[in-house]
Amino acid sequence: MTPRRGWLSRGIAGVSLASFFSDAGHEITTSILPTFVTVTLRSTAGALGVIEGISDALTGLAKLLAGPLANDERRRVRMASGGYLITAAATGAIGAVAAIWQAGILRALAWLARGVRSPARDAMLASLSPAHAYGRAFGLERAGDNLGAVAGPLLASGLVAWLGIRPALYLAAVPGAFAAMAIAVAAREARRQSDSVRRRFELHLRGLREAGLVRPLVPIAAFELGNVATTLLILRASGLLHAGGRSVSAATSLALLIYAGHNLLASLVAYAGGHWIDRAGPRLAFAMGAALYVASYALFAAISHGWALVVLAFLLAGSGIGLAETAESALFARQLPERLRGSGFGVLGGVQSLGDFGSSAAVGLLWSAVSPLVGFAYAAVWMAIALGATGTLSATSAPPGFAAQSRGRIEAGDEARPGLPADPEPPGG
Repeated sequence: MTPRRGWLSRGIAGVSLASFFSDAGHEITTSILPTFVTVTLRSTAGALGVIEGISDALTGLAKLLAGPLANDERRRVRMASGGYLITAAATGAIGAVAAIWQAGILRALAWLARGVRSPARDAMLASLSPAHAYGRAFGLERAGDNLGAVAGPLLASGLVAWLGIRPALYLAAVPGAFAAMAIAVAAREARRQSDSVRRRFELHLRGLREAGLVRPLVPIAAFELGNVATTLLILRASGLLHAGGRSVSAATSLALLIYAGHNLLASLVAYAGGHWIDRAGPRLAFAMGAALYVASYALFAAISHGWALVVLAFLLAGSGIGLAETAESALFARQLPERLRGSGFGVLGGVQSLGDFGSSAAVGLLWSAVSPLVGFAYAAVWMAIALGATGTLSATSAPPGFAAQSRGRIEAGDEARPGLPADPEPPGG
């Protein structure tokens, strides 16, 4: 048997570091945004939910359109690098706004750039990873992303205390430059491994359907329709902690620290979950992620002002997102041949972002019109639907290496697909 090559390369590390730095930058803004919108700009939770929802919707549209462009291995490198730079610039510029609509435009621009870069980055990562280690590669990338979301709130807390809200928002652009440098390292590695074929802009919907991507989108879509923007979780925690007798600044600072713990746990779970997915397939990891979110939202809907239950609610959500996001990405990497990866990750990203738009906007509006209990109960129902629909993943968990082995058949126009096992066997060797 030919020994397997090590899975951790300079390219995979570069993609993971880019996710870390970029997330650290825009999470500074994400952490401050609830207070900035509701206190500095004197707006409402409903406005915050609409801003986040519209931004997520634009991200989804950008992913759908950018995905087919990312099928070209050389073009995807430029898309990823440019997307990181624009996200950084637009995120930092939010500190200069004087009206809520200006904040909404810049947040939308930053998230639009994220949408353009995301399928390119994910397709690049899949091409850099050996087939038996998709779970670990995407787990490491998600771990980097979530570690950035630990650093971001911690930096935000310190910068706000030291410099104030607006200067902290300006400085959120700095880590984006480091992200662009890190993705350049991965890009060089990807260029060495890429072929010389230029691919045209095509949606490849028929090819994606034949690759078996329709059924897994059902539970994924339900999950994303319940995946509330973290800014609303921070706002909920801040309100509960403030109602418990703390000042607004003390409640916000404590909520940001708890949010950092949420992201740290998400990072650890994503990394460990990637190893689990490589052994057992993505279905169980995804189901566990949805179940953890049901429990988390139940606490956010009903808890009192005690900080311990706020911490527990955040930690459950962090574990849920660490498992579910890694499972979704690994599933698509397993299913897709190289020529369809940009389109496939574009569809996945579009479903994620459009679902998040529906969730964030609906929960924010229900919160303002009725109560936060109703808003979080609504999100919990969608997570329960995702958990119930997880069985549709059982027939789509291709074994490690399936996409690589089937590439020739699909590109040659073979219309038949082989049967797939319910759960892949653990990789040998």
